[in-house]
Amino acid sequence: MQDLKDKVAVVTGGASGIGRGTALALARRGVHIAIADLHEERGAQTARDAESLGVRAIFQRCDVSRDEDVGRLRQAALDGFGRVDILMNNVGVLPVGAFDEVGMAAWERCFQVNLFSYVRCTQAFLPDLSAQAEGHIVNTASMAGLLAYDPKSLAYGASKAAVISLSEGLVLSLRSRNIGVTCLCPGGVATNIRDHMSAHGDTTFLGEYCVRHVKSRQPDEVGEMVVGAIRENRFLLHTDDSVQDILVRRAQDPEGFLKEMGDFIESLA
Repeated sequence: MQDLKDKVAVVTGGASGIGRGTALALARRGVHIAIADLHEERGAQTARDAESLGVRAIFQRCDVSRDEDVGRLRQAALDGFGRVDILMNNVGVLPVGAFDEVGMAAWERCFQVNLFSYVRCTQAFLPDLSAQAEGHIVNTASMAGLLAYDPKSLAYGASKAAVISLSEGLVLSLRSRNIGVTCLCPGGVATNIRDHMSAHGDTTFLGEYCVRHVKSRQPDEVGEMVVGAIRENRFLLHTDDSVQDILVRRAQDPEGFLKEMGDFIESLA
């Protein structure tokens, strides 16, 4: 999707962090924006900031775990702009704690928000994306979905791994409709994800492997990367090239890599 001017993007979780950074990066290219979020004040401000860049923008409060809310979001986007070209699924909750301390309710909530909302929103907007000459979906996953580097965030990592698999399948499923798919797997990014964190035990050294091995980014930097991936129709998007080297090491020697990871985790105790 080389020509972005006057396209329309729906960004869930767009009030802050990567969602906001991407919404504004798109707005700078002339994309009109529909922001969806639970945080009304921040969401409305992001819409105003997008408008200051010369595009039209709206904010719609939306709980993406509810069919009715997603339906209202779709209608608001169509009422406001008449079309949707880009959908960014970008929400997440983070239950943390040892495996036996995080109960089933937290696991179910994690998958409802982190995975099923992506399915829900994609199914809702697919007819609108298909109606255009070309469309694009961006699914925010995580480096935690690529490798289990933190035993205190297993539910989060498992849900994001499912997002990666879903995204890869969508590439094949939607190719004939000329709808591209980008799966964003950020490492360290300065977002407010901890606002959506629920602690179920000790959270010491949470994410320490990522902190020590992967370059941290600002949301605006990631937003620019996402725009580039949409234009290039790129599937897998890391926020640090070093992640590729880590994945190659794991693929070449899975047993040795797990031992290396286990030794690192034990060294933190």
